[in-house]
Amino acid sequence: MQNILFCIAMIAFSFQGISQNIILSASQVLDVNSGKMLSPGVIVIEKGIIVDINPEILPKNYPMVDLGSKILLPGLIDAHVHLHWDEDYPVSSMFTESTSEAAFRGAKNAKKNLLAGFTTIRTVGQDHPSIELLDVEINKAINKGLIDGPRIVPSGHAISISGGHYDLSMYDEFTYGVLELDYRYGIANGKDECLKAVRYQIKHGAKVIKITATAGVYSLEGSVGAPQFSEEELVTIVEEAARHNTKVCAHAHGSEGILMAVKAGVASIEHGSILTDEIINLMIEKGTYLVPTAYMKEDFHDLSHLPEKIRKKKEEIGMIGRQSYQKAIEKGVKIAFGTDVGAPKILANGENAKEFNTLVKLGMTPIEAIRTATIYAADLLSTEDRGSIEIGKLADIIAVDKNPLDDITVLENVSFVMKGGIIYKNE
Repeated sequence: MQNILFCIAMIAFSFQGISQNIILSASQVLDVNSGKMLSPGVIVIEKGIIVDINPEILPKNYPMVDLGSKILLPGLIDAHVHLHWDEDYPVSSMFTESTSEAAFRGAKNAKKNLLAGFTTIRTVGQDHPSIELLDVEINKAINKGLIDGPRIVPSGHAISISGGHYDLSMYDEFTYGVLELDYRYGIANGKDECLKAVRYQIKHGAKVIKITATAGVYSLEGSVGAPQFSEEELVTIVEEAARHNTKVCAHAHGSEGILMAVKAGVASIEHGSILTDEIINLMIEKGTYLVPTAYMKEDFHDLSHLPEKIRKKKEEIGMIGRQSYQKAIEKGVKIAFGTDVGAPKILANGENAKEFNTLVKLGMTPIEAIRTATIYAADLLSTEDRGSIEIGKLADIIAVDKNPLDDITVLENVSFVMKGGIIYKNE
């Protein structure tokens, strides 16, 4: 009866957004730094912060959440999320949905990410032509306790050239080349407009700048990897963002555009489908992260729903992308976890953890795959207050039923989620 009453109390605290002093107890806790399991897994939490791990004496009068044989891990981080797309979302919907409807869709998907164990996400480009930065607003609502969701590092509108990959008018045949957007929506041509676009996104709450250094798959432009920004434009964007202590992540498929972006000083390459030895060596030298979104390039996806032009581009980069990632892993490129969730009928929000098994198939050990979504992703996002279960860090903690070092796919079924000391899921 006491356990039932405690569970009811914790649910009430969760809805109220109140972080309590509590003790978590499980069979083991994964130390992602050493790669070792600690037994038992007892964690003392005060006001959303981890204050002790496996203490000899437990504090008095702290309620305990006993998870039995479960294994504790730090909350996961997905560095490449699209909140405004669903698995059944026609691209044309971005032009027919109101801003309010798009915000509700994004809020729904934010909660899906949280309940899947991803307590932090980085959004990488708003998939709706609203003047408002919807990911920024969703993050505000989460921080105020109005809705449930992960911590968000928002990018606002991705910065693109006119007619480039994130010029949203290039996403639908009915609006193709008709909808004209400006720097406020991330469309920038030349140094001056690039400055305006960066400053506008940061002014309105962006915590990372997303750029499209090359063409892409889902837009209707002909190429999948042609470079788009000039060297001067890329350097301008990176330097201006740095003045505001903000990093830049670069969507890039083709080798020429990837190389230009790495030379310009971006923090991460998103997708990075066609990597050369020169690029790999330079990324290692500069410490540039690769966010591969590798599950999207698995060869078992049904692509029949895609328009022929887009399907051909996706097939074109599939095999070469997998080969690039294998080489990057083998050579030691820094890799952070990112999924591209939201891609219609391929990977839905909440299915993020499927990326882990793909990384292992490409040559990573299970602990290295987990590190990409914990300490490595935390480093990329400059969120050093999370990513591991250590004293002084945020109580962002998940639990699974089996050892993920033995079977990485158990991360696809997280049974317990805590963010900042608040329990959002406990099966």
